[in-house]
Amino acid sequence: MSPVLRPLRKREEMPDFVAEALDARGLRPAYDARPPYQRNDYLLWINKVKREETRQRHLAQMLDELEAGKVYMGMSWNG
Repeated sequence: MSPVLRPLRKREEMPDFVAEALDARGLRPAYDARPPYQRNDYLLWINKVKREETRQRHLAQMLDELEAGKVYMGMSWNG
């Protein structure tokens, strides 16, 4: 019996404000080095919220985690 494949999640577009924040902090290489699922998860997490305050908080956490390395969504990551 073949395994059941899950449908792929939609690939999120990077908003300009995220690209600008990555470039301003020099974190684009750290972002690009992450696996595709992490990049997509971060963008989905930032894009899906309604309140600008929450969006900015999520962006700040992503930037801080990229800067620190070895952290993904508040969890240890050995990438």
